[in-house]
Amino acid sequence: MPDNKLSDAERALFRQAVRGVRNLPKDNNRAPQKVPNQALGKLTARRAATQFQREQASSPFSSGYEPALPEGIMKYTAPGANPYLSKQLRRGDFSPDLVVDLHGLTQVQAQRDLATALNQCMAEHIHCCNVIHGLGSGVLRQRVPGWLMQHPHVLAFHQAPLEWGGQGALLVLVNIGD
Repeated sequence: MPDNKLSDAERALFRQAVRGVRNLPKDNNRAPQKVPNQALGKLTARRAATQFQREQASSPFSSGYEPALPEGIMKYTAPGANPYLSKQLRRGDFSPDLVVDLHGLTQVQAQRDLATALNQCMAEHIHCCNVIHGLGSGVLRQRVPGWLMQHPHVLAFHQAPLEWGGQGALLVLVNIGD
């Protein structure tokens, strides 16, 4: 309808629909201003510190472990594992059944998510997973390989092929047992 003009029938229909409706009383009340409580701030900081300590204690990875990582392509084969596994990962012989996206997380969150993913791989018999740590020279890109080297069930990892994230990801083979 041009210019929002209503016919008499439409106006009558609207009046019939809103019959019995009353205006709400004017509300002059405002929500009280929240005054920051210093004691609450200290309590929250204490809780956060305690939570951080709990997460650090439950993490299967040592934050002090700094392995000598290779320059260039990131790859690793666990001692006693078939050295051919790394080459198979590079060629794309394994496709991941689980993708773990860690980029944008803090180190503590990334450690927790990585440990959870590796445990899930073992529980669900997932042999290969894709761990996305992100591009650049960020902390996770440097730390994730060291964390994976510490895990007893990681057989090998290799920089992912382009279709699985390239330089920003690792394909990880997990020993799921027999």
